[in-house]
Amino acid sequence: AGAAERRRLLETRMEAARHELTAVDDDPVDPAVIGRLHRIEDDAARFLGVVKGHISTLRERQRRLRSEMSAADERLTEAHSRQTELEQAQALARERISALAIELAEIAVREEAVAEGLRRDADVAEEVALAAPQPDLEDDTDPRERLATLEAQIRRMGPINPLAAQEYEELAANVEMLESQLADLDESRAELRKVIRALDQEMATMFHAAFEEISDLYEENFALVFPGGKGRLTLTDPENPLETGVDIEAQPHGKKVGKLSLLSGGEKSLAALAFLFAVFLARPSPFYVLDEVEAALDDANLRRFLRLVRTLRESAQVVIITHQQQTMEAADILYGVTMEPGESSQVIAKRIHDHAL
Repeated sequence: AGAAERRRLLETRMEAARHELTAVDDDPVDPAVIGRLHRIEDDAARFLGVVKGHISTLRERQRRLRSEMSAADERLTEAHSRQTELEQAQALARERISALAIELAEIAVREEAVAEGLRRDADVAEEVALAAPQPDLEDDTDPRERLATLEAQIRRMGPINPLAAQEYEELAANVEMLESQLADLDESRAELRKVIRALDQEMATMFHAAFEEISDLYEENFALVFPGGKGRLTLTDPENPLETGVDIEAQPHGKKVGKLSLLSGGEKSLAALAFLFAVFLARPSPFYVLDEVEAALDDANLRRFLRLVRTLRESAQVVIITHQQQTMEAADILYGVTMEPGESSQVIAKRIHDHAL
């Protein structure tokens, strides 16, 4: 920096000298001034040489410093790379140390577990177990390989329940009890099946008896309401009396029909009433209530219906709700409801001694 400053100062003085020389070109030159100028020129030349020497020295030093700086940069780069490698190695070492510490802790825990297992299962201390003689193995068997094989077998076996024997005994007892109960249930089921078969047989017998009785009564009632006609009851499945259906056949005198669907409305009603009264006679009750069952009958069929009612007169009481005059005339007692103007309704009973039946 000092050499550059001196160089600038020298150049400034040389420029000032040139101005002075230019100014005095046409004037007479004083010898003293010329001498002084020569001295200045000599000083300037000398100083210029010194400055050039300093510049050469500085340039050489600059080249040397640049070379040293490049070498330093390379060393710094290598140092940074080495630092990075050392930091990575340090991190790996720390991870390894942590893993080893964890492994050491696990080993300590396993050691304590093994010692506890020895105290629990074999009731011996760790020192006694270590002092125990080694079991005899085959000559070509490595103890570590044998241990690895046994451990693999234990792992394949899975978790072992120490209470398995007790649980097996309890389950075996439960199984035995359930098998005993199942045997009882099988025996009870067999007995129930016997009872069911007996009941089925009894119901079949009772059904056949009731069917025969009702069938005979139906034929009598049908002949009563259809003089000269034929009516009968048949089973749809005689071999299966508990699930069979019953067909009602009705053939009034002079008609070749066998099904109720081919009869007129009044004839259907009379056939149904003949069957109903057959049931009444086969299974009698103290009283019967009939609600306008003869509403669809004409006068001739109504008289036939009253013949059916006569069959129950001596054995039961029959209550008939009706609007038919002939039915009312055949009754022993009439009950009616009337209401006088301005009064509430009241029931009126009238006994008829001379009835038509």
